[in-house]
Amino acid sequence: MAHILSAVAWPYANGPRHIGHVAGFGVPSDVFSRYMRMAGHQVLMVSGTDEHGTPILVQAEQEGVSPQELADRYNRVIVEDLAALGLSYDLFTRTTTRNHYAVVQEMFRTVHKNGYMVERSTMGAISPSTGRTLPDRYIEGTCPICGYDGARGDQCDNCGNQLDAADLIHPHSRINGEVPKFVEQSHFFLDLPAFVDALGDWLRTRTDWRPNVLKFSLNLLDDVRPRAMTRDIDWGIPIPLPGWEENPNKRLYVWFDAVIGYLSASIEWARRSGDGEAWRAWWNDGQALAYYFMGKDNITFHSQIWPAELLGYAGKGARGGAPGVFGELDLPTEVVSSEFLNVEGKQFSTSRGRVILVRDFLARYQPDALRYYLSAAGPETQDVDFTWAEFYRRTNDELVAGWGNLVNRTASMVAANFGEIPAAGQRQPVDEALLATTTTAFGTVGDLVGRHHQRQALGEAMRVVQEANRYVSETEPWKLKTDRDRLATVLNTTVQAVSDLNTLLSPFLPHSAQQVHEVLGGTGTFSPLPRIDEVDDLDDPTRHYPVLTGDYTAVPAWKPVAVVPGTPVAKPTPVFTKLDEQGIADELERLREG
Repeated sequence: MAHILSAVAWPYANGPRHIGHVAGFGVPSDVFSRYMRMAGHQVLMVSGTDEHGTPILVQAEQEGVSPQELADRYNRVIVEDLAALGLSYDLFTRTTTRNHYAVVQEMFRTVHKNGYMVERSTMGAISPSTGRTLPDRYIEGTCPICGYDGARGDQCDNCGNQLDAADLIHPHSRINGEVPKFVEQSHFFLDLPAFVDALGDWLRTRTDWRPNVLKFSLNLLDDVRPRAMTRDIDWGIPIPLPGWEENPNKRLYVWFDAVIGYLSASIEWARRSGDGEAWRAWWNDGQALAYYFMGKDNITFHSQIWPAELLGYAGKGARGGAPGVFGELDLPTEVVSSEFLNVEGKQFSTSRGRVILVRDFLARYQPDALRYYLSAAGPETQDVDFTWAEFYRRTNDELVAGWGNLVNRTASMVAANFGEIPAAGQRQPVDEALLATTTTAFGTVGDLVGRHHQRQALGEAMRVVQEANRYVSETEPWKLKTDRDRLATVLNTTVQAVSDLNTLLSPFLPHSAQQVHEVLGGTGTFSPLPRIDEVDDLDDPTRHYPVLTGDYTAVPAWKPVAVVPGTPVAKPTPVFTKLDEQGIADELERLREG
């Protein structure tokens, strides 16, 4: 049994999230965490809304509200959407808590004390029309290294190189298109070159990462420069040093602050649990495992910036140093990065209305239908295209006609012939073969999920569903009414296979797993879902916010569990909803209208 940290990317609180977001961070992390709990491990799944930085400041001004009001609104929307999707966070919190501020400032002070935060002057971009500093990511231009037209002021997504906004060719603001004015500013820079050796030594031990993620991360070491970790902005965490803390226009860089959220959320979870030191089992153990889930645009921050912060806090860079009160913190075991999900052949674009919001999707479709699609056809190792036609096809042909049909006809035959799960007589080779197949699948599917091959894992589980359906067709229980012993054996075998398959599929389909459990006569919680708690800020009782949390101890073990003869089974209602294909045209029209 291991302690496993599921560190899930923090959705930005400037609007509701679309299905492309949860394809990258949400569903993959939840499938993995649910499986690991079922396999007997101690899992801590944490995240929250990322609420600092210029984008929220700009949008708040446009809407005539304060940045905190904007963040409060979308924090709640995002919490509600992720709860509806069934994402089993131990704690989903936010970056505007006083606990987060304190943890971030402790990290900064220690990294600075160890000599890895260097004050220096730099050319910062100013908006001529507003006088406000433009963050690097709000400046675009042509990459001076590879010529890519669309590089950002901090890095080029085409060649992966770190950039300075002042180096871009033909730079312009993404907010209003104006050419920024560059002025001299004083900031603290994280001395990334001091960590090149330590980062390289660590990355070269990461042999089981997805090849594209590891290659990208190693390539980052070829051009490492100090990176600014403070900004000229009035919305963010104050810089905790004399002479800086009192400056209302200097704040920590949102990406310095956001990645520390994994640690601060773990500490908040521990404090709320009643054991304020409980988080250390996932962070100071040395043997604990930590998996970070995100989209590919965030690899840099998780395979370079965050590990450098951790190394700097521990005093493990070229300058030496000593850890602070948190002790030596474990580096990531793996950065599990997904590619991008596009829609109907084009990129998602909220500004152009080309978007499918999670909330809108779940208002019309079952959450497990979305989870199934994203698990079976999501952007695991390459960009993929979401199409409504393919969503309808997979829902109807695989969920409804495959798995749903197996559950429905199994329960219907049991209810009609016995009213309860019958006891098996002497099994024949065909019966034993099916149960051997479902038993073997636990090892196969579990190994694939544990190595983040979720598409392949779900495909293997659904292959066993096909085997079970084939078994029913071959044994023809509807023709065995005069052979009660054989009928009982076939139906007992089928119920056992369905029960095994329900366990195998429950990390992917937690809502319907509970329903299938009940269809087979089960009681109690089989597949725990998260809940929303309204809480007070631990360090400021005047502030209140919703968190996602839950009790996930009731998960079934990752193994076959013998069904109990005599368990009542009633005539079932379908678990999955078949979709009318007219809906495809309606969805395409809705997408066109934006």
